[in-house]
Amino acid sequence: MTTQPETQASTYHQRVAEQKRAAILTAATRLFLNAGYDGTSLAKIAEAAGVSKATLFKQFPTKATLFDAIVTESWKIEDQDEPNPPAGDLRAGLTAIGHRYVALLTRPGMAALFRIVIAELPRFPELGEAQFSRGKMPYFDTVRRYLDAANAAGTARLDDTELAATQFLGMISNFVFWPRMLLADWAPDETSMAHVVDEAVLTMQARYGTPDSPPPKA
Repeated sequence: MTTQPETQASTYHQRVAEQKRAAILTAATRLFLNAGYDGTSLAKIAEAAGVSKATLFKQFPTKATLFDAIVTESWKIEDQDEPNPPAGDLRAGLTAIGHRYVALLTRPGMAALFRIVIAELPRFPELGEAQFSRGKMPYFDTVRRYLDAANAAGTARLDDTELAATQFLGMISNFVFWPRMLLADWAPDETSMAHVVDEAVLTMQARYGTPDSPPPKA
């Protein structure tokens, strides 16, 4: 039987480990953004995080696994464990997902992280794989699952939910995010981004909505 002191000690060690992990991820992200992937070593990350190299290697044996973790963290949403919006109202559901996507794409450091991947891709193709498979695809799958649910609920009629999810997210990211890759001062205001989401939702509803789907508000 586990005693209370043992439980408390275990909780304490777990909390310390989580704090060290957070410090490592914060330091690594800052160094990657400042010096690039190739210009950052695990030794420099350990020093900046205030942990020993042994501690860092225990959690992240390679620089690639550390970058994977950074990508995973950067794509996490605040309500990660909450279910998708109800599928009974296509407009409301897509609007909620669209605004969540905007918040994600405009998160500090997201554009810089993409720039690192693009710049280092010829020498480190695994960075692109990490960004795609550990970042974009898990989020994309949540959108596809919502459209699958809307299809099943009869509020949408889709033959290809993967294509529809790509179309919806693309309409938003092509205004909110991708110009940042070339235009350093691209920073649309909240009103403009909300308008893009509304228009993307109306386009999706016009193309895929059914009579059971609530009509757009005037």
